[in-house]
Parts: sequence; C-alpha cells; structure tokens
Amino acid sequence: MFDIQQELTKLPDKPGVYIMKDKNGSVIYVGKAKSLKNRVRQYFQDSAVHSPKVEAMVAKIAEFEYIVTDTEIEALILECNLIKDIKPRYNVLLKDDKTYPYIKITTNEEYPRIYMTRRIDDDGARYFGPYPNVQSVRETINLIRKIFPIRTCKRVLPRDAGKNRPCLYYHINQCLGPCSGHVSREEYQEVVRDVCSFLDGKQDAIIRRLEMQMQEAAERLDFEQAAALRNKLLSIRQITQEQKVFSVAGADQDVVGFAASKTDTCIQVFFVRDGKVLGRRYFIIEGSGEAELTETASSFLKQFYGTAEMIPPEIITGADVEDKELIENWLSTKRGARVYVRVPKRGDKVRMVEMVAKNARIELERFNEEMRKAEGVKEALKELSAMLGLDGTPGRIEAYDISNTGSSEITASMVVFEDGAAAKKEYRRFRIRSTDVRNDYASMQEVLYRRLKRAAVERAEAAGHDTDKNKQGRFSKLPDLIMVDGGIGHVNAAKQVLQELGMDIPICGMVKDDRHRTRGLVVPGDELDLTGNLAVLRLVTSIQDEAHRFALEYNRKLRSKRYSRSILDEVEGIGPKRKKALLKHFGSVSRMRQAGVDDFHAVEGISRAMAEKLYDFFRSTR
Repeated sequence: MFDIQQELTKLPDKPGVYIMKDKNGSVIYVGKAKSLKNRVRQYFQDSAVHSPKVEAMVAKIAEFEYIVTDTEIEALILECNLIKDIKPRYNVLLKDDKTYPYIKITTNEEYPRIYMTRRIDDDGARYFGPYPNVQSVRETINLIRKIFPIRTCKRVLPRDAGKNRPCLYYHINQCLGPCSGHVSREEYQEVVRDVCSFLDGKQDAIIRRLEMQMQEAAERLDFEQAAALRNKLLSIRQITQEQKVFSVAGADQDVVGFAASKTDTCIQVFFVRDGKVLGRRYFIIEGSGEAELTETASSFLKQFYGTAEMIPPEIITGADVEDKELIENWLSTKRGARVYVRVPKRGDKVRMVEMVAKNARIELERFNEEMRKAEGVKEALKELSAMLGLDGTPGRIEAYDISNTGSSEITASMVVFEDGAAAKKEYRRFRIRSTDVRNDYASMQEVLYRRLKRAAVERAEAAGHDTDKNKQGRFSKLPDLIMVDGGIGHVNAAKQVLQELGMDIPICGMVKDDRHRTRGLVVPGDELDLTGNLAVLRLVTSIQDEAHRFALEYNRKLRSKRYSRSILDEVEGIGPKRKKALLKHFGSVSRMRQAGVDDFHAVEGISRAMAEKLYDFFRSTR
C-alpha cells in the first residue's frame, strides 16, 4: 500500500515533474516543480490554503510519482508533453489543435503549393493560423491565388514537369504553370515569398516593391504588365485598409485577454502582425473560474505556445503568470530570439488587453447561454434530483435571497427557473415588513410565509369557483423545489414555515466558499459538495447569482428613492423645479433653516407668499 507521508520524505530537492493518481491508478494531475520536495509537500500540509478545485483534487490523491530533470525548463517541457498526452482531469486543458485549420505552404518543396490543413508537422513547411473556421481559410486561399498565382495541385515537381498539360487554373491566371515549365524556379520562389509576407501581415513591403515594378514597366512602355501590377496593388491596398490597426508602433505581438466567471474562463488571443490584427482565437476552459486565473494563464501559455508554429517577440497578457521568467526563457529558446511576456498596468497596452478581454467576455456569455439551452441542463436537473433524493426532475425551482445592505430597507427576491431556464415573468420581489434589523432567518420566514400563504388562498379560491388556470392568481403555482441562499440555519427556518402551512416541498440551501463562490448544497444533516459535478455546479451558480442580483436590484432602488427624498417634499406647492432652484441657491437645507422671508423671495420662481410659507415651515421644524 502506498504511504503518502512516508513517500513525501523521499522526495528529492531537485527540479522535475510530479504525477498525481487516484485510487484506480488514473492520472488526475501533472505539475512541474523547481524543487519536487517543497512543491509536492505543499499539497498535503494542514495549514495550506487551497482553492476548492485543488482541495477536491487532493482529496482524491491515492499515490504519486515523479520524474527528476536536470533543469526547470526541461521539467516545463516534460509537463507540457505529459498534459497533452494524458489530459489529466484537474489540469487546465485546451482543445486539440487538430480541430483548428491552418494554411500550409510547402516551402520544403522546389515549387511550393498552398492548401488547408489541420495538422502541423515538423517538415520544413510554413504554417499560418490558426483560423477560426474552414470557411475563413478557403476565402483567404482563394483571395491569395487571385493576387499571387501559386499552385494547389498535388503534382510532384520537378519530377512530373511536362507530363501533362497545364490545368484550368493556369488559363485563368491563378497558377503560373510550373508543371509545364512556363515559369522559372526563381520567379516562382519570388511569388511564394510574397505569399508568406502577405500572410505574415507585411503587405507594406510588397506594395513598395510592386509600385517600383509598375513604374519600371511603364517606363519601358510595357503597359500590359504595368496594368496587371496596378490591379494587384489595388487588391492588396483594399485588403490592407480593411484590416484593423491595433498597434501604432507596428509591432508583432500576441495579445491575450481573459474573462472569468465563477465556473469557467474564456481566453481570447489576438494575433497582431506589423500592428494589424491578422486573426484571433478563443478557448473556453470549463471548471476553471476566476479564482484560478493566474494558474490558468500560465497553463495556457505553456500549452498553446508549446505547439505554436509562430511565436512573436512579445506576448501581452491581461492576467499575472506563474513562472513568467521561466516561460520567457523557454519561449526564447523555441523562437531562437528573445521573447517577452508582459503584464501591463497602464498605457496603450492595458487598453489593448481590455479590448481583447471584452471580446472574451462576449464569447463566455455566448458559451453560457448555449450551455443553458443545451441538453446538459436536462442532465444537470436529473443529477440534481438524484443528489437531493427527489421523486422526479424539478420542473419549477424557486430560489430566495435576502438583501439587507441598507440600514432601513430589507428586501427579498423570488426567482423562478422552469426546466432549468430563468422564467423572469414569474419573478417576485418583497419588502420585509416584520423587522427593520438584520435578521435573515426572520426575513426568510416572512417571505416564504407570504408567498406560500398567498398560494394556499388563491388555490382555495380557484377550487371554490372553477378550475380555469387562467383565472388563478399569480402565486397559485407551487414549486417542485425551494432553494434558499444560505446554510442550514436558513433551511431550518424555511422548513418551519412549510410545517406551519402543512406543505411538503423539498428545500435546500445554497452555500458559498470564502471567495463568495457557490460551493455546494445543504440539507438537514448533510452538505453536498458540487465542485466535482460541473453541470450541477453551473446550474446552481446561475440560480444563486440571479436570486442575489434580483434582491440587490430592488434594495438599491428603494435606497435610491429614500436618498432622493427631501424635507422640501413636505411643503405644499414645492415641486421638483422649485426644489432644485432652492437647493441651487442655498446649497443645503441647514442654510434654509437660517434664512429669512426676503432670502427665500430672492430665489427665482419663489413668490412672496411662498417665501413666507417656507419661512414659517422651517421655523416650525427647528
């Protein structure tokens, strides 16, 4: 049997990779360390403070292995390779690069060709991308071939040269016809270099050279060649103008922005070449929320650039990165030139990151909306039902939250989810009447009593007259499950109301961790940890956040009304216009208390009679 505490004493004080396994021997996490001895021990220290994700992982560790390396960079490379091959459950995992298309130019051949591929090989060819979808790749290749006639056929040249007649693309000027000897190798290679420069975003150099060639053709009266060059220039300039200028410095950069919710993270990358955005790509990291953003940023850089064909001299990121210097050194070695990882705090680069992060937020919201509409919601409801021991899947869930952020207004929300989707027309809000002090238990009992008592009355009235559901009251529907924001105290307080009204409705509490993130559900005698069930966690988080938002929104509205009220509202004949004029003239109510009749009369719009009324009012309220 593997004795973890005993094995911890054997760990070497050397760099390497550690591999965590569960009781079934499956690898659940791979990490690298500068010192295996120090890093691995941290997981099992009682005083260590871990994120919920790490706590869940540590609870499942039954044994571990380690591999010693000579340097920390070697450990980093090995970690990347193992994560890619094994795909452990608790590591941040990116989608397989094979799902994204690239443009490949076979510069390892004498007469290179261009085509789309999903596979990157170490074969000496040039790869450009990744592109967001296949359609964008096809459109780019078609555009390139109209400007630069490069071949796409699979003929092996120069071996197959002259064996067949040139294809249709030669006759429509979308191929130079190297298969039939119509172009020299040097001329063809020059076109290939232009294609590569074009895809690298270096159109300005191409434009300058083509302008020079067009001028030379015109000077020697070769107007046909000059016209062809002019048309090519117009096409390139149009494309260049359509590209968004991102960096006035004309730099080559990748800008990485992050948007994180409590359960997921979206990473967006903008590829900037020569100051222009040539493309972008995003990743959704499920189960890695805002609390793990630093770890997520580090894992992303290692996995993404571990297989990237092109590494720019500068990577700008919107989140702090673990082992930043180590990653910089590793990427510099891969690129063959210095690479900097920047985390800007001010200036233009911060604004660049913010713009990319906005795009990431849009993609994250779109992902969350798709998840809510997907079949996964139905599965989450089934799993939630099984966890709580319900008789069936809850079709109607009502969630309640109390907001007492103000000193006088205490409000509550009732939000409704039907079949896992928010039913906003069914939402209700309450202003607490029974207490003006912060007593969440009493407030929760009042809300539930008012809501359920009203349901009982409306259902009784409907039963006594007719059964037409359209004539039933708005509170007549009863929930299949009640969820309250809070722990076992809130649950017990709510159960007392149900017992008093003779209702048998399942109820549970939604509890958060010390970072105010949904952690689990609480029922009498037990707490259900949701960190290992992402589908249910995402559903419960959305319900809890919506209940909190709706309660807080009403609380703020009431506080805003209270703060906007003035003692002048008690004076008959003083409306918004006169009140504004008085406050502008005196500056405060305390100065009005010291004013005389003439002082009030001096205010625009205040008559002598009104001035006397104001004077008498403030004298009586001193």
